[in-house]
Amino acid sequence: MMKRIAFAVAVLAFAAPSFAQSDRGEAKATVAGKAVSIDYGRPSLKGRDMLGQAQVGQAWRMGANAATTLKTDADLTFGAANVAKGEYVLTATKVDAQQWQLNVLSAADRSKVADVPLATEKAAQPAEQFTIDLTGSGNKGDLKLTWGTTVMRTSFTAK
Repeated sequence: MMKRIAFAVAVLAFAAPSFAQSDRGEAKATVAGKAVSIDYGRPSLKGRDMLGQAQVGQAWRMGANAATTLKTDADLTFGAANVAKGEYVLTATKVDAQQWQLNVLSAADRSKVADVPLATEKAAQPAEQFTIDLTGSGNKGDLKLTWGTTVMRTSFTAK
């Protein structure tokens, strides 16, 4: 009986890390005097090139575990794309080998609200964990996604 218990404990100790969930992150900014926030999972690379493995045309949920969500008390404009105040699910799609777009989906039914091109650049410092940053100044805001050696960003205005 003791051997079985010891074996079960050893199996659970070995398997537990594979069941561990990624940390959650939250990016927040005040833009045009209104709150904008993104809740997301923060997976680690662990030696992998996850963005390089992404398939062209296939949506990536931008994080781990639960969906990445945007909550905004302001109406946002990303270039020509308008996003009314409310709650949304965010994904990203690799358009080609070097280009990504941000997909803004309705939180209610996951229908497409907007596709926003993302500028891509090399990170000054590699990021082991996926990170989203939001900054705001006046009615202008910036959204930055960093993972590994890749930075993807877009700007927006709020009202």
